[in-house]
Amino acid sequence: MKFHYMGKFDGNYDALPTREHEEGYVPFREPDAKKLPLIMNILALVIALALIIPVHVVSAEYIGKFINSHSVLVYTALWVGLALGTLVVVVPHEFLHGLCFKGDVYMYTNLSKGLCFVVGPELFSKTRFILMSLLPNIVFGLIPYIVWIIFPNLWYVGIWGALGISMGGGDYMNAFNALFQMPNGSKTYLHGMNSFWIK
Repeated sequence: MKFHYMGKFDGNYDALPTREHEEGYVPFREPDAKKLPLIMNILALVIALALIIPVHVVSAEYIGKFINSHSVLVYTALWVGLALGTLVVVVPHEFLHGLCFKGDVYMYTNLSKGLCFVVGPELFSKTRFILMSLLPNIVFGLIPYIVWIIFPNLWYVGIWGALGISMGGGDYMNAFNALFQMPNGSKTYLHGMNSFWIK
C-alpha cells in the first residue's frame, strides 16, 4: 500500500482517481455519489439506534448503578465522550480500509459535510473487496459490541461498539453490492466514487 493524503475534498467527483474501463465492465447498481453522504448518515442513525437500545435494555441494572453512584450529568458527559471518541477513529477507520489496498490509495476529508473516504483504482477480488469494506467496522464496532455481549456490565463498551458499527453505512452497501452483484471469479475496482466489476 502507498498512502496519499489528498486533503479536503472540494466536491469535484470528476477529479478523483479513476481506472481505465476494460471491455465488458459493469457498474454496480448504487446510489448517486452526491446523494451517498445523506444516505450513509441516515443509515448510521438507524443502525446506532437499533444497537444502542439493546445495550440500555440488557445493561439497565449496570447503567442505573452508574447513574446512582455518579449522576445523570456524569452519565451524559460519558455519552458525549463516547460520541466524540467515535469521531477520533474516523481517520484510523479509513486507514484500515487503506491497508487492504496493494497499490496507491488516496484519502480525502471534508468533515464539515461528514465525509472521510479512501479510493484507489486497483483491481480487487470479491473477497478482498468485502474484507476491505468491513474491516474497520469489525475492529472498531463489532469486536467491542461482542465484548459487551459477553460482559454486559461493560455497557459503555457496547455503546462504543454500536457507534463504531453505525459508522459503516457506505461500507455495508459496498459489501452487499459486491456479494450480490458480482459473479464468482469477477474482479471489482473503484472508479472515482463508483464501483465496477469485470470478469
